[in-house]
Amino acid sequence: MTKKSKQVFVLMGVSGSGKSAVAKQVAYDLDAAFLDGDFLHPKANILKMRSGTPLNDEDRMPWLHLISNAAFAMSNVNDISIIICSSLKRQYRDIIRGENENVHFIYLKGSFDVIADRLAKRKGHYQKTGMLQSQFDTLEEPTSDEKDVYTVNIEQSLDGVVHDTKEAIRAICDC
Repeated sequence: MTKKSKQVFVLMGVSGSGKSAVAKQVAYDLDAAFLDGDFLHPKANILKMRSGTPLNDEDRMPWLHLISNAAFAMSNVNDISIIICSSLKRQYRDIIRGENENVHFIYLKGSFDVIADRLAKRKGHYQKTGMLQSQFDTLEEPTSDEKDVYTVNIEQSLDGVVHDTKEAIRAICDC
């Protein structure tokens, strides 16, 4: 496989899987561009979530298209770009892929019990068990036909997850 530049990596997984912590460290270590996909939510989505109403698929569609557009724009400027987006459903990943040929997903995979335990230990973090269960209920794990998805086991230290994520990126990029 020829290594390529101008690649975008979407760190995906349920809430509490470590997307933010891993993405920030990997972006720093690899001098990569970084975007938290939540920053692209339209105002209506933010107001809906603030009111305690969960988003539905219809709400998410414009947001997912914005992430796809951001991936395209970032890949024209940066050798390596990292975007955080839970991307829980195949349909969501397909929208983000869009016509982008250089988007890859890194699935931060862990068990419900491990993630629930980590969330419980976070100070000041508000995450009800039912909310985490809802994330797992929604999750459509990537299948073998999604050749652009790489799985990293998060049931190890943060340093280990960061290392494995960087190795997945280095396997694709010229970095």
